[in-house]
Amino acid sequence: MNTRSGRQGCRGLRIACRGTIRALLVRHIPELRYAKLRIGALRAARAGGCAEPCEAQPTVGASCASYRQHNLQEWNFPGIAFPSGDLISADRKVANLARQSTIASMIPRHLATPLEHRLKRFPAVALLGPRQVGKTTLAMSCRAADDALYLDLENPADLDKLSDPRGYLEGRRGRLTIIDEVQRAPGLFQVLRGLIDERVRDGEAAGHFLLLGSASVDLLRQSSESLAGRIAYLELAPFDALEIDSTRIQPLWNRGGFPRSFLADTDTDSVLWRESFIRSYLERDIPQLGPRIPAETLRRFWTMLAHAQGGLLNAAELARALAVDGKTVARYLDLMVDLLLVRRLPPYLANVKKRLVKSPKVYVRDSGLVHTLLRLDTLDDLLGHPVAGMSWEGFVIETLLRAAPERTQASFYRTATGVEMDLVLELPGNRLWTVEIKRGLAPKAEPGTYTALEDLNPDRAFLVYSGDERYPKGGGIEAIGLGLLAKELVALPA
Repeated sequence: MNTRSGRQGCRGLRIACRGTIRALLVRHIPELRYAKLRIGALRAARAGGCAEPCEAQPTVGASCASYRQHNLQEWNFPGIAFPSGDLISADRKVANLARQSTIASMIPRHLATPLEHRLKRFPAVALLGPRQVGKTTLAMSCRAADDALYLDLENPADLDKLSDPRGYLEGRRGRLTIIDEVQRAPGLFQVLRGLIDERVRDGEAAGHFLLLGSASVDLLRQSSESLAGRIAYLELAPFDALEIDSTRIQPLWNRGGFPRSFLADTDTDSVLWRESFIRSYLERDIPQLGPRIPAETLRRFWTMLAHAQGGLLNAAELARALAVDGKTVARYLDLMVDLLLVRRLPPYLANVKKRLVKSPKVYVRDSGLVHTLLRLDTLDDLLGHPVAGMSWEGFVIETLLRAAPERTQASFYRTATGVEMDLVLELPGNRLWTVEIKRGLAPKAEPGTYTALEDLNPDRAFLVYSGDERYPKGGGIEAIGLGLLAKELVALPA
């Protein structure tokens, strides 16, 4: 073909294919920044002789002429096939894509090291978290996944393979088996128990199965009953302030930490993704997990929790607003907590001679979802809304709890007269830290804060604010930026 027609053909292919490839990459590997892959494709196309290479070409040495001879379905991404739909290839080698070209650009997750540790010490590990939080990407990035068998139970072909799970899995000893969306095979855990016990008797002590799934009640119950003593649990949450550059904390607060929301090209794209996520959870995911609750009712409940972000739970008020009874509200709240979408922070019941509040506080865990539920689409919308302070408080609490050592007990302190401490951390080694949270660059400790310190007598007391410095405030309180305190918690011995 001549140069002019070649250029025109490439331009047309670029327009037609860019959106398709981008959507597929974001769907299957949300945390991976696909820009590096696209740059590699450009270079590969040039190497193949294209006058003006198509941005979407993936295959080294492939030219636009060769693309026109093979349609989109026959592109050769390592580990991903493009049949009529956008399914992952049958051999499930998704890890190849991550390792071969873009693993270096993955945002590091601080759960990666604990995951490697558990796989070396337990026969089975359950990695739990909301949908689209990056469980598959993290699983595929661990060293144990180099030669792993990957099964996605949302893929009918993989689900069919486990119609006889013992027969299929018995012949795949000696390597890790990753089972994604494991809640779709409720009878699998009994089989896994037998397989694990056989392998342990044969000297294979750890690293048999990595189970990925949304944290539903049924999943936790079945795994704990069938695999007691054989399984470790890890919870993967959205990105937090320790996993991104310190200059991007405010965008992280505004967009939330779900990978596709945080890494979206524009705020508009981020809002659209979050709205789609909410609708998908209400209309598809929650019904699949068992509970039959009208999507409209559950959205109203979720939105009411966002309006009351960080407030004391008032089940009677919620019940009146939804025209249901208190037990139904408790069931709705339990469901959202079990799905890791809402946090119920208990009160700290100190041995003090004061009347203490005994109701828990409730937070929607991802700040981006709070803002979308309340239709706060821009940072300006958020900063002008009364929920901004409590949204920041919830964001800080989530970051600090992910950074805290395992077995840390978290609560808040409040007396009947209004004396309050936003976060009380009972750390391993009988250490007590308190955290007061303020938004802004000139934080002030309220008189009630000092009263709470007298009641609690903590080992250390912090005032977290929106800046990035640390300095004493007097009265034993230290003002500190969120990132600095999170790093200090990470450095504590478990």
